[in-house]
Amino acid sequence: MSHQNAAKNNIAAMTDAWATMTQTLFQSATAANRAAMSAMLAPNAANGSDSETVAASIPSIDHSNLDWQFDRTVDDAAQISVGDTVTFEKALSEDDVRAFAHVSGDTNRLHLDDEFASKTRFGERIVHGTLVSGLISAALARLPGLTIYLSQDLEFSGPVGIGDRVSARVEIVEDLGNDQYRLETVIRNEDDDATVINGEAVVLIDDMPEE
Repeated sequence: MSHQNAAKNNIAAMTDAWATMTQTLFQSATAANRAAMSAMLAPNAANGSDSETVAASIPSIDHSNLDWQFDRTVDDAAQISVGDTVTFEKALSEDDVRAFAHVSGDTNRLHLDDEFASKTRFGERIVHGTLVSGLISAALARLPGLTIYLSQDLEFSGPVGIGDRVSARVEIVEDLGNDQYRLETVIRNEDDDATVINGEAVVLIDDMPEE
């Protein structure tokens, strides 16, 4: 009996450890996405001005910058189906990179120090990978309804330079039921005409709360 109890205790401990690790990874991903979105809004907020923003056409979005672009194939959450897409595009500026470093705490010199970065394989400073991938959040937020991230897998295949214009495209590839969807997520560096991130996400799309 002692061996059986020990085995059960080991299994329980492993299960608890796995659950804790999974929760930590999810919280880290959520925090990274929040940091990315905060960085996109930080320059205007820091200046105390919204002169470069306009009222959004989507109820779940507070405002949009005039330089941001997006398009989507569906406007009604009840009509979402496989094949629908959203594309969000913006330039990732020096201000974005500096703000993201401050918000996230990622002060890797590769992103902030010109002299240091010039000696790396990239030859110049590049945008934080998590900031680039944060544009997926921006695209998902522009799906109709209230989009809630459940998971995200990513593969990075190329860098993004400071000031490069980047697009994030999400496409619904599977209806999982219960208002959950699996999406293909692709980010392209439009200046280099190259794909820099590939991945998949799972989201829950809730009804919008009543005003």
